[in-house]
Amino acid sequence: MVQVKGSAVTSRVRYVRERFGEAAYRRLRDALSKPHQELLDGRVLPHAWVPYDLFIALNVEADRMFGKGDLALVFEMAKYGAETNLPTLYRIFYRLNTPKFLFNKAARLWEVHYDSGRMVPLDEGERSMRVRIDDFAEPHAAHCISVLGWAVRSVELSGATVAGYAEERCRTRGDDTCEMLISWR
Repeated sequence: MVQVKGSAVTSRVRYVRERFGEAAYRRLRDALSKPHQELLDGRVLPHAWVPYDLFIALNVEADRMFGKGDLALVFEMAKYGAETNLPTLYRIFYRLNTPKFLFNKAARLWEVHYDSGRMVPLDEGERSMRVRIDDFAEPHAAHCISVLGWAVRSVELSGATVAGYAEERCRTRGDDTCEMLISWR
């Protein structure tokens, strides 16, 4: 069973509470499976490992309840998480470095956040990067969208302006890999 760091879950919970209120969060929690409810009630810690399926269920259900069911809200929650999970010291680090440097560093830190797969940054020119996810045991569209949202917000936090982004390939759509392209100016 794949696991993720609790911060991926706690940032989504915080997003829902801040944007939609405590009652909305309770409705979201109640819509999840009993085991997922118990995990959330047990207080998910940001640095602890939690089941990946909780992360996916929380993203998909929040998007269904508060978004349009098209995973666009998952993208927004990921951008929010990229910023809220970033300690103050790292914010300075982000501002002092280029997006390429950040993606290369993030690739080396993938295993801090996921216990499966790896992120491979591929240089696409002076102001763009391709991010590929290799060997992830349980691909899911919500996960790919989350990685893309994180990548977009990371570029913004570096001080660059996002010029474009796209999820170009996804294993859940039959592709052999998951890839996102991000460009900036």
